[in-house]
Amino acid sequence: MSDQIYQAAAVGRAKPNFRVVAMIVASAMFMEQLDATVLATALPTMARDFGVSAPSMSIALTSYLLSLAIFIPASGLIADRFGSRTVFRSAIAVFVTGSIFCALSPNLLCLVLARLLQGLGGAMMLPVGRLVLLRSVSRKDMVNAMSWLLVPALIGPILGPPVGGLIVTYLDWRWIFYINVPIGIIGFTLVSIFIEDFKGEAKRPFDTVGFILSGIALGSLLFGFESSSRPGEGAFSLFLIAVGLLFGVAYLKHARRHPAPIMDFSLMKVSSFGTSVIAGSLTRITQGAQPFLLPLYFQLGFGLSAAKAGQLVTAAALGSMAMKAVAPSVLRHFGFRSSLVANGIIATCGYALCAAFRPDWPLGLIFAILVMCGFFMSFQFTAYNTVAYDEIDRDRMSSATSFYTTFQQLMLSLGICVGALALHTSMTVNGSETPELHDFSAAFLFVTAISITATFWNLRFSRSAGADISGHNAGKAAHTAEH
Repeated sequence: MSDQIYQAAAVGRAKPNFRVVAMIVASAMFMEQLDATVLATALPTMARDFGVSAPSMSIALTSYLLSLAIFIPASGLIADRFGSRTVFRSAIAVFVTGSIFCALSPNLLCLVLARLLQGLGGAMMLPVGRLVLLRSVSRKDMVNAMSWLLVPALIGPILGPPVGGLIVTYLDWRWIFYINVPIGIIGFTLVSIFIEDFKGEAKRPFDTVGFILSGIALGSLLFGFESSSRPGEGAFSLFLIAVGLLFGVAYLKHARRHPAPIMDFSLMKVSSFGTSVIAGSLTRITQGAQPFLLPLYFQLGFGLSAAKAGQLVTAAALGSMAMKAVAPSVLRHFGFRSSLVANGIIATCGYALCAAFRPDWPLGLIFAILVMCGFFMSFQFTAYNTVAYDEIDRDRMSSATSFYTTFQQLMLSLGICVGALALHTSMTVNGSETPELHDFSAAFLFVTAISITATFWNLRFSRSAGADISGHNAGKAAHTAEH
């Protein structure tokens, strides 16, 4: 895929440039991230209101990510068929409607159903926005484009924890969802003005059977993992996992025969894409667990108020924002492979250090460690999200974006499940009725032990991977020599 292909793709829609598009897509991400981080901080308060245990509230996070995993595979095809602006606007409207239903929920079941509706909207917003951005940017600007895309969206995680703490401390938790309404209206307006209604040229048949099979497989697996973290549901969770695996195998057999499968696994044969999916998925186990574990850790383990816990959790988001300014220069100097290997180890070990946190630690030191965790982990995902498309042709960009985003959200959801499962397992082994400090420590070590295995896959990246994207001279020379 050459630079000329990207430039040709942008012809006819040069206005607005990729920075404007990135900011608009980031506004949608801001709304989603704010919602997720505010909700994570408020889980203990909501658990008391619904009369359930705090760990069981993980389903409120998982159900949203589950909906994303089910519907994201169809996002690229839907955007190609109905137009990016139409799909983007509709997605925002659905997300805001789901938010209103969340605010009106009288119990946990209704909340979960409303979160599923929210997820339907979210499933269309991010991959469609990313697809528009990738089609409008040249290869040499891809790292900067991803930074423009993510920096404004990181305001959500920064504001989310303190806003959540303030809401549950001084207001009703339902305001967590009402604040999405004005943000959604602004986003809807900006999309209407600036996003062009681009439609794909290829008319692929919709893979209805594949959509059903993949939806059942992903849904069963995720709810099976989530159920396994709750007491008394071991047999039911095993049943769901078995169903998920069965339908997953059925989907893979179906995909081999279908001319345009809803999830094109042949993309995994593309070296940089397949390696990025696997390594990024393992790393996201740790990233996905943090919004669930950290707020509970500080409130239940340290005895901090929701507001104080929220202030601590902002540290990781602040570190993420600081990273965006240095990512292009680091990748240009060291290249993708070396950066991903070294930084991945540092980022994962940083979160493993959270297992050592104790109430007598200075809060300033804890805050500083979390800033560094956010810095290195955010760099890792910026690199993964960019190098993944290094060898993807334009005609497969829609399928690749949907596929990549599906696994991204799937593993974030699995991270919550794994974190909750590890926490509950430790509680069971230690005979604890409520999570204690050593239970959280075990959970942090467990999820980071999984993510550190991504190092073996990072080593499989070519030394020239993404050389013309990052501008890494040594890598570019090697790339030229090979070809």
